[in-house]
Amino acid sequence: MPTCFLLPQGVAWQASWQRATGEAPAASSHISVPSGPWQTTQGAPGCPPPSPCSRGIPRTMDSLGYNCFVDREKMDAAIQDLGPKELSCTELQELKQLARQGYWARSYALRAKVYQRLIRDIPCRTVTPDASVYSDIVGKIVGKHSSSSLPLPEFVDNTQVPSYCLNARGEGAVRKILLCIANQFPDISFCPALPAVVALLLHYSLDEAECFEKACRILACNEPGRKLVDQSFLAFESSCMTFGDLVNKYCQAAHKLMVAVSEDVLQVYADWQRWLFGELPLSHLARVFDVFLVEGYKVLYRVALALLRFFHKARAGQPPEPDSVRQDIRAFVRDIAKTVSPEKLLEKAFAIRLFSRKEIQLLQMANEKALKQKGITVKQKSVSLAKRQFVHLAVHADNFHSEIVSVKEMRDIWSWVPERFALCQPLLLFSSLQHGYSLTRFYFQCEGHEPTLLLIKTTQKEVCGAYLSTDWRERNKFGGKLGFFGTGECFVFRLQPEVQRYEWVVIKHPELTKAPLMPPETTPTPAVSTEPADRLSPFLSARHFNLPSKTESLFMAGGSDCLIIGGGGGQALFIDGDLNRGRTGHCDTFNNQALCSENFLVAAVEAWGFQDPDIQAHGQ
Repeated sequence: MPTCFLLPQGVAWQASWQRATGEAPAASSHISVPSGPWQTTQGAPGCPPPSPCSRGIPRTMDSLGYNCFVDREKMDAAIQDLGPKELSCTELQELKQLARQGYWARSYALRAKVYQRLIRDIPCRTVTPDASVYSDIVGKIVGKHSSSSLPLPEFVDNTQVPSYCLNARGEGAVRKILLCIANQFPDISFCPALPAVVALLLHYSLDEAECFEKACRILACNEPGRKLVDQSFLAFESSCMTFGDLVNKYCQAAHKLMVAVSEDVLQVYADWQRWLFGELPLSHLARVFDVFLVEGYKVLYRVALALLRFFHKARAGQPPEPDSVRQDIRAFVRDIAKTVSPEKLLEKAFAIRLFSRKEIQLLQMANEKALKQKGITVKQKSVSLAKRQFVHLAVHADNFHSEIVSVKEMRDIWSWVPERFALCQPLLLFSSLQHGYSLTRFYFQCEGHEPTLLLIKTTQKEVCGAYLSTDWRERNKFGGKLGFFGTGECFVFRLQPEVQRYEWVVIKHPELTKAPLMPPETTPTPAVSTEPADRLSPFLSARHFNLPSKTESLFMAGGSDCLIIGGGGGQALFIDGDLNRGRTGHCDTFNNQALCSENFLVAAVEAWGFQDPDIQAHGQ
């Protein structure tokens, strides 16, 4: 019987190996799967002895590695076992490539060994329930109940146990494991993905106790900045909002369709985890999980975005009915094996060049903060949906009037803003027709509001504008000089004569951040706001990115005699101090075309803020 070695996980892995064995790890790590019935290796360094059997369940597998929970006939059709029996790698980067390529996906038994090692390497709380705990508690918790009739924990939110080619015994085992997890993790309040995770892990475990231990290690991960599974309603809701933000930026065509056919687009995006952990076939989910265990939560966003892109492509010219779009997406994902292979799905997912893990974490934190401010937490989950203001409620004919845009046009704009602000309703801050054509008055009315929406109508009836992420008070930090500030969430747009949105150039061209820094420029450039090093930067702060020059991060600037949106090689918008004349052209920050006639006369200017509907209700 060959010995087993842990897969490399950087410095932490090397340290844990040295503590366990007293010696440095070998230069090459190796996992092999023996021929014949698969068993755990006994006495190998870093491999503890097998856990006790759970309620008499045998710790044996057949020649293909299937355990007693698997419906063998269904598995032969779902996942063929044709692959290698060994895995050797020396670097984490190599392991990532092997995971993406599906190296161990071709061997059922090898995948089980790889899962065991990867999950065992997850940094966890000091006291994390293991297999022996399961053996001690399962009898007391389950009692004499039939496993098939056991109730599921409340935190799964009525999610059913997916079959995933499990037999009746396997599906009952998932219920038992979930109840034992609920017993050991009383702090978990909302985790609808867990039944699918446990059902998948059961495939690659020798018994219930080992599956329980693997699930517990995933739940108990305590590595800073690393999240594996959402375990509260707040985390789940903010993940849904974050996914909506990513769709808005990386799947604009699909997002436009969702807004057009959905009464509540946020509810469509709230299904994103269900697409993965519930609807996706076992063959596809297992491939996703291979990469997820190596690369983390970001993989889930990638795959969900890819699924939405495939759905949009499949339904081109055949838009779903408004009352069926959620069911249509679920059905598409359920039957995706007919049109999209697991390899093609992952290829599409990794072709999407997402923000860094740090940026996504900052976005998630911003969304959580917005939910907390609105009182949407786990304790109030039953009423939270009533508090969420989706586009058709936020911008309604009864509570909205503008001299520049219609209700429909404002709804289009509202569908572009970050999800945490789409929860709000538009609040008119400044109107040139009410407050006069004065830039000073414009600043006075807008200060203290963040973000704001700028709308401009020209005398030629052209309409354009900008979403501005930062309070206009920031302009005062430059001591009277013209200085740029803001973040990469800013964008510019035009509505008339045709609709077009231009986002920060780095979103569509992330390769710009990899360019080496250019030598200092000899010509003077406008000042750019910098934040204290000890302050948590906002999402898409330019200082998080290694940009070749400052021209790609000139978002917004305001002085006494002009207002500028976008800079570098030109200005997306320039308005004079009398709000009378303006000009527009290409700029490096947004890589935009002119938003209207290059030189124009202003007919009207409006600035809109974002108001919490609860505050508005209390003020009435």
